[in-house]
Amino acid sequence: MSKPIVVLAYSGGLDTSYCIKYLTEEKNLSVHAALVDTGGFDEFDIKMVEEKAYALGATKFIHLDAIPRYYQSCVKYLIYGNILRNNTYPLSVSAERVFQALEIVDYANKVNATSVAHGSTGAGNDQVRFDLAFQVLGHDLEIITPIRDQSLSRQDEVEYLRKHGVNLSWEKAQYSINKGLWGTSVGGKETLNSRETLPSDAYPSQLRATEEKSISLTFENGELKGVNDQAFANPVDAITKLTELARPYAIGRDVHVGDTIIGIKGRVGFEAAAPLLIIKAHHLLEKHTLTKWQQYWKEQLANWYGMLLHEGQYLEPVMRNIETFLEDSQKSVTGKVFLKLLPYRFELVGIESENDLMQSKFGSYGEENKTWNAEEAKGFIKLMATPLKNYYSLHKQPSDD
Repeated sequence: MSKPIVVLAYSGGLDTSYCIKYLTEEKNLSVHAALVDTGGFDEFDIKMVEEKAYALGATKFIHLDAIPRYYQSCVKYLIYGNILRNNTYPLSVSAERVFQALEIVDYANKVNATSVAHGSTGAGNDQVRFDLAFQVLGHDLEIITPIRDQSLSRQDEVEYLRKHGVNLSWEKAQYSINKGLWGTSVGGKETLNSRETLPSDAYPSQLRATEEKSISLTFENGELKGVNDQAFANPVDAITKLTELARPYAIGRDVHVGDTIIGIKGRVGFEAAAPLLIIKAHHLLEKHTLTKWQQYWKEQLANWYGMLLHEGQYLEPVMRNIETFLEDSQKSVTGKVFLKLLPYRFELVGIESENDLMQSKFGSYGEENKTWNAEEAKGFIKLMATPLKNYYSLHKQPSDD
């Protein structure tokens, strides 16, 4: 009689390695170790994770390529919305975890698993993102979380693995690195307090280029489709190319301070050269091609989109409504943006677009007008002043204080 299947969200780290051994030894389950790829893994990395999974006792290892889905269903809208949480963080890991959870639950339903598992603790956001997706989309799946349920320390996990014949090196890295398509998170002792910042050598990309470099990004209906003179059918390839160009300049470093889903404050360092370049370039193009009120309402709705995504609420139906609005707003966001790359920073230079509203036939700001005369301008301003004149005819003026 075959053992019940549990699908484990597996990364190859200590926590999920403990989970494999625990689920096989203590729960007597057939473990399908699923590595969900949202970017950042090469073939060597995947092979190493696979070998470790089988050595620990997994029945099956599965590599789930989530990058196309992740881009089409999420990253695209983060670009459309110019979304930076707290005006800082491009939601690199926050968004990834949601789509890793979606891939896990889809696979679990497909193989008729009886349970799903993940290595989250009870002190972070990821437990919420995983559990919500599993509870909403799972087919009567039990959720098993050994690290959270047993409140295990790192040493507890190491000792358990050694007891069961696993003697791999589990030396804790000084800095935890999580690479993905939409940026890399960096955690260390400095991010556990409010005073310090990460040292330069904590970031995976070090400064190697110092000469100023001019580049251009081409957008078609809001999507990145070209880097310099190279066109890309797949925006993911364009993002990857831009990452390669910007990495030597060590661009996109910062530390994000935010509110966790569970109610406490947290800090995380990140490196996100391509996301920041794309978002800022896209935003500049929108300033030229969208109306004032399009930009205003995009900003409001995009802020909510980023907030709900961070909170694990991707499945909330209002997210599809906001996506429809964001996509529709991109009809005229086509053109080329020019930038300069410099050590640790970048500059936006300008844009070229057939939809540039600065090419208006009505006039040039501060220079000339072509559709009204001086008397019409004075009348317009007089009408604008009327409601304020009415108010201050009854109330004290600021100068009266």
